[in-house]
Order: sequence, then C-alpha cells, then structure tokens
Amino acid sequence: MVQQERAARTRHALIQAAAAVFAEEGFVTASLSTISRRAGVSNGALHFHFANKSTLADAVEAEAAEAVRRITESARAWQGDSLQAVVDATHELMGSLARDVVVRGGFELAGDSAHRKEPSLRTQWRHWVEDSLRRAERSGALAEGVSWADSARVIVAATAGFEVLGGDDTSWLSRQNVTRFWEVVLPRLAGGPGLAALVSAGSRPPAAPSAPPPPPAGRPGP
Repeated sequence: MVQQERAARTRHALIQAAAAVFAEEGFVTASLSTISRRAGVSNGALHFHFANKSTLADAVEAEAAEAVRRITESARAWQGDSLQAVVDATHELMGSLARDVVVRGGFELAGDSAHRKEPSLRTQWRHWVEDSLRRAERSGALAEGVSWADSARVIVAATAGFEVLGGDDTSWLSRQNVTRFWEVVLPRLAGGPGLAALVSAGSRPPAAPSAPPPPPAGRPGP
C-alpha cells in the first residue's frame, strides 16, 4: 500500500512538472530530464511510469480534459441549458487556465502541431459551446436573428484568444476581463426578457486559489 501511494505521488508529480514544462517550452523543446528534475524524481522513475515524452504528454492532456469536463458538466448542472451556463463555464475555464498548470499545459499541447491530436482540448471546448448554444436557441434564449452557430464562433474565438494571450500575461484570464467580454456580447446574444437575469460576472463565486503543493521530500521511488 505504501509503495502504491508513493508511485501515485510520483506519477502526479511528473504530470504536474510535465504540464509546467510543456506550457513554458512547448512539446518539442521540453526534455524528459528537465521534467524529471522539476518533479524531483530520477529519470528511471520517470521511465517506470511513462515510456516516452508522448505518453507523458497524453497523460497531461487526459487530466486537463477531465478538468474541462468537470467545469462544463458543473455549469450545466447548475444552470441547465441557459446562456448563463456558458457564461459560468467560460469564467471557470479561464480561472483554471490561470491557476491550474495541468489545464494550462494541456491547452498548450492542443495548440502544438508537433503533438496535437484530435479531439484536442480546444475541440472539446468548442463542441460543448456549440451544443450549449444549440440548446439555448431551441429554448428561445437567443435574440431574434441570432443563430447558435454564429454565437458559438464568437465565443470560441474569444475564449481561444484569452487562452493564448493569457499564456504571456495572465491578466487576460482575469474575471474582470471575462466579465467585460460578456457585458459587450450578451446584449446582442440574449433575447429581451432573459437578458436581465443573466450575470456577466458569473452566477457562482470565483474559486479560491489553491495552495501550491509542497516540494517533494527527497526523491520518491517509482
């Protein structure tokens, strides 16, 4: 049991370190030695868990995809098929990009042609936004003359822009910036009666920033 827990901690540390290095350097430039050093483990421990850099990148993307899935499912469970669910999910996604290195690393890999796979995180997000806007259109939540497809393109393009710009300057990912975006866009998207009920700043309080994990003590085994 102790060995299993140690192995799980080592794997977690490697994924966290890899995500950070991929986010900073990209897939091609990132080296396994840099990742193992960042994780505080030996190269042998890294290869015990991951055969090569591609399998490690796959693990980062899988964890990031699960985080995005939780964000979108939570928003829909909270707000149903309303536009508010899209607003809330956008705030949560940008917040995760700012504070969660795995999500940030996963999106960096999604935009890296040397590793990019389908479906990527960006594709996953686009499909959810498109489905949400179709639902909003069916429920009459969109303004007259506004199509779900046009609305989805605007939202996906804007959030992709926030994501890319936020890689260099995290202020792009701030709740204030995302709120300003929705203040401009919602009056055009939403039907008259429903607009007053929508909250551009999000209907849920922002997540508290998580404390950084403690540095590894010594060199954990595989």
